Amino acid sequence: MSDWIKAINPTSAITTEAEAERAARASAISIFIGVAVGLVSVAWTLANPGAIAEAAAAASTTQGDTDAAAAGAAVATQAAIWGGAAMVVIQLILGVVQWRSPGKFIAILFMVLIALGLASAAITPLMAGLMPDVPTTPIWQIALSVVILVVQLVLHAAGLRGISRLDRIQMEQAR
Repeated sequence: MSDWIKAINPTSAITTEAEAERAARASAISIFIGVAVGLVSVAWTLANPGAIAEAAAAASTTQGDTDAAAAGAAVATQAAIWGGAAMVVIQLILGVVQWRSPGKFIAILFMVLIALGLASAAITPLMAGLMPDVPTTPIWQIALSVVILVVQLVLHAAGLRGISRLDRIQMEQAR
């Protein structure tokens, strides 16, 4: 267990190939955390489709047509469920690929996506103030999202560091 704690620490020294491989897999662990969060989100959406549709319809009815708003909300709810499930499957596939063969591209891609997620989480409260009729995300969900995203970012940084060190070690061994 202490080997894994050392591996996910982005400041620990990496001296062996086994340590570098464990550190490189920290990126895959971060992706699997995202898969777990996505599964919880999809499960919650499946368990509460009515609440989501009602909130979307309530936001749309300020402009008049309630039947069209309800139909649009139903379509949006289904799109959210299927889109979320597809993203979880894609993340799972990329996580398995990253675990088996750690690569810089996937780690950097997810670091960029996490940075966008952090920016989105920072903007959410500001947008809620600008659009008072739109349902808002509770602040505890935003805070929890930020914490999870920061943990994922740290794990990807550790993974990227491990991937770089693993590449160097393997190049030295090849010479």
